[in-house]
Amino acid sequence: MSRPKKHFGQHFLHDRGVIERIVAAIAPQPGECIVEIGPGEGALTLPLLDAAGRMTAIELDAELIEPLRARAAAVGELQIIQADVLKVDLAALAGGGKLRLAGNLPYYLSSPILFHCVAALDATADMHFMLQKEVVERMAATPGSKVYGRLSVMLQLACRVEPLLQVPPEAFRPPPQVTSAVVRLTPLPAAQRPDPALAPVIGALVRAAFGQRRKTLANSLRGFADAAAIRAAGIDPRARAESVPPEGYVALARQVASANLQAGRQLADNAGAR
Repeated sequence: MSRPKKHFGQHFLHDRGVIERIVAAIAPQPGECIVEIGPGEGALTLPLLDAAGRMTAIELDAELIEPLRARAAAVGELQIIQADVLKVDLAALAGGGKLRLAGNLPYYLSSPILFHCVAALDATADMHFMLQKEVVERMAATPGSKVYGRLSVMLQLACRVEPLLQVPPEAFRPPPQVTSAVVRLTPLPAAQRPDPALAPVIGALVRAAFGQRRKTLANSLRGFADAAAIRAAGIDPRARAESVPPEGYVALARQVASANLQAGRQLADNAGAR
């Protein structure tokens, strides 16, 4: 048994009932490209490997790798990548196919890892992650909710978010001080996702809006969009960030992008006239 390391945020899952429910939710099949983030001692890895026959695991802690490799040897073919997942090109692991991502994510890095995984969305079939319950609630929150925020908007524009089950602290060693939850993320079809060219504008608008969520959008988005642009997107400039659905931010991004394009054309026309 490995000693969990605080600086890696390690809490090793050991509850067999919880493990079985997670594996059943993932329903791994032979031939699928399964990639686990942070396998730890292999509580999820081994049953996933047993069902799939082969898979890849990304583990940062070098001390866990050889014991995990030894446990996996009699179960199936396990490739272990020793790396920080944020530095791994996930899409490259798909090899032209589709990834099925899974893992008990370190809670202190959950948002950066989620956004890193979303960046590989076109190469991903689905994701099943264990996270802090409050994070899963934020991911799935609807407009008007107190926990609806940037994470809710950005993930819901990319994926269908389905909370699956809650996991008590005693299911881990050592027990964390929070309740955990498992969530399934299924990428939306490309046609239902925003134009990739709008992504930087959407990201900037959402960050600014929720960065000052107590202010009206007319105030929090000053410098990004004026009241006229906000109205043109079908949004009340007096509204606050948490009342706007994800598609509202897409509509606003279109208005901002269009205004900037028109301004750029005007500058070019003026320069040509001179």
